[in-house]
Amino acid sequence: MQNGHVSGGILPAQAIERLIADGAIALDRTAAPDQIQPASLDLRLGTRVHRVRASFLPGPGRTVAERLEEFTLHTIDLSDAGAVLETGCVYIAPLMERLALPEDVAAATNPKSSTGRLDVFTRVITDSARSFDAVPAGYVGPLFAEISPRTFPVLVRPGSRLSQLRLRRGEPRLSDAELAELQDRARLVDDDDVDVKGGVAVTVDLNGDGDGLVGWRAKRHTGVVDVDAPGAHAIEDFWEPIRAGKTGLVLDPGQFYILASREAVQVPPGHAAEMTPFDPLVGEFRVHYAGFFDPGFGHSEAGGSGARAVLEVRSHEVPFILEHGQTVGRLVYERMLERPRELYGELKTSNYQGQKLKLSKHFRAG
Repeated sequence: MQNGHVSGGILPAQAIERLIADGAIALDRTAAPDQIQPASLDLRLGTRVHRVRASFLPGPGRTVAERLEEFTLHTIDLSDAGAVLETGCVYIAPLMERLALPEDVAAATNPKSSTGRLDVFTRVITDSARSFDAVPAGYVGPLFAEISPRTFPVLVRPGSRLSQLRLRRGEPRLSDAELAELQDRARLVDDDDVDVKGGVAVTVDLNGDGDGLVGWRAKRHTGVVDVDAPGAHAIEDFWEPIRAGKTGLVLDPGQFYILASREAVQVPPGHAAEMTPFDPLVGEFRVHYAGFFDPGFGHSEAGGSGARAVLEVRSHEVPFILEHGQTVGRLVYERMLERPRELYGELKTSNYQGQKLKLSKHFRAG
């Protein structure tokens, strides 16, 4: 390490700004003031969106634009008042950001936290892609978002942010031994007997904090959620509360749940974290669409004292009983290339610092 830098790591906000200045990240419009996060860049929808027959990957040597000519059912102009994206449909939207990455910089994408908590299935596609949400080192070309609302129809417009991009140089992921040492030193989760194999184990809280509330179940056949309108929607119009029970929680197929981790989590300033998909062999459910945790999340240096990981949970083909304390995911930690200029929790947009069980920022009580 020299001058606060390491040989490989996640690029912080100031490095993202340098890539924008150098043209490695090109923007159709000037960056919004809060678009750059401590360890990620929000991606913005462009002026149109394509309704397509099905999800697809372009494959080697093919562009997304070429495949859209084959699969587009109709194209929607967002430039006037935006448009409602309906549940059960698949859409492809060109993004305002375009990349010309250095040969030693790769990227990964994920839904933003608020997107995942709305059950909007979102992933990013590049030209010649063989997989979603992965941008190879040195990639030059456009970015597209695949969007499929699962529970609520959503209103979007140009500049709406559903996805985020995280850039990395080298291999910054901590080994199990390094992760165990960091847990001992920095107490990543407040558990004295934590499992760190392949990441820090995260378990579900079904006891609650004394008020009996342990989660929320999404209602069906609701109104539209405006993704750019924080606090505009009443909780009771979209969600049903779940109270603590004696025999765990039965996850019904096709239902969407918001739950919380039993552990309080924190991310030290020199690291970033990601919730990885849970092993489907352990249970018929999927947890946490939105996986990025920025440096400072829940950390004392950014005004935190630990924060719960909010879990977006959906059962698969059969009902499944989820028990209190059951492992539902793993947090993988990676080194930062530099400490971010500002930490999560120090920004006005840090909506989930110190959170417990919390719905997305779009909902208000009463």
